[in-house]
Amino acid sequence: MDVKIPIEAKRFKKVREDLQFTQQAFAEVLSIKGSTIDIERGKTKLTGKVVMNLLHLFQINPLWLYGESYQKIISLNNEDLAPKVLVTTPENDDAIVLVNQKAAAGYPNNIQDVDWYQSLPVFNIPLPQYKNATYRGFQVEGDSMLPNIQPRDWVLGRSVSSISEASDSKIYIIVLKDSVLVKKLQKLKDASKIRLVSFNENYLPIDVEIKEIQELWMVNSKLTFGLEDASNNHGLLKQLQQSMNELKGQIHNLKPD
Repeated sequence: MDVKIPIEAKRFKKVREDLQFTQQAFAEVLSIKGSTIDIERGKTKLTGKVVMNLLHLFQINPLWLYGESYQKIISLNNEDLAPKVLVTTPENDDAIVLVNQKAAAGYPNNIQDVDWYQSLPVFNIPLPQYKNATYRGFQVEGDSMLPNIQPRDWVLGRSVSSISEASDSKIYIIVLKDSVLVKKLQKLKDASKIRLVSFNENYLPIDVEIKEIQELWMVNSKLTFGLEDASNNHGLLKQLQQSMNELKGQIHNLKPD
């Protein structure tokens, strides 16, 4: 007779697979003796301790686990990453505040200062993609996101109210307590932290505590100025060809007579 597997066992297995744990490794993390195979087959019930560990370690909503909620992830950090100050147009529409490189240096310290925002330029984009949400523009400093995002590009981001709403591998504007970063976000097994990844391989990933994040904006578009012309590309190709010729010469010199 086939045993009907309860929903909590199915969802427990899904959590393990999403986190890319083996049954043995997941059991060790959750302080379960042996492996998780009997739980996933519905032969062993989830204990309160296991449910508690899922909540504290991975922010898994117990109600979701038992099929009583559509919200899989809940936050125990009570973080509110929504914008601290909203700016509107005279027509009472949400305005897009532009934060240039100089202003970005002071943004974390003035994040709740309504008067400070009055010194920043604002504009509105009359497109449906920018309706029913709050957006903010930040100017990029540095080359950590090359080649996708150039220094001095502008990135426009939509506000995200919590880490649980963030998507893995998307680009975000992360406002920390002392800086503003533009990075690709990667969630970790340790739910109290996230990893910030640069496109430029010369920059190592950064792990930050979620409690250090003040605001989060998901990048959905960018503004680029000063597009390079074809002559620059031609120069680059010429440099590459010259390097290849030099390399061939070095290899030729290594050959025995």
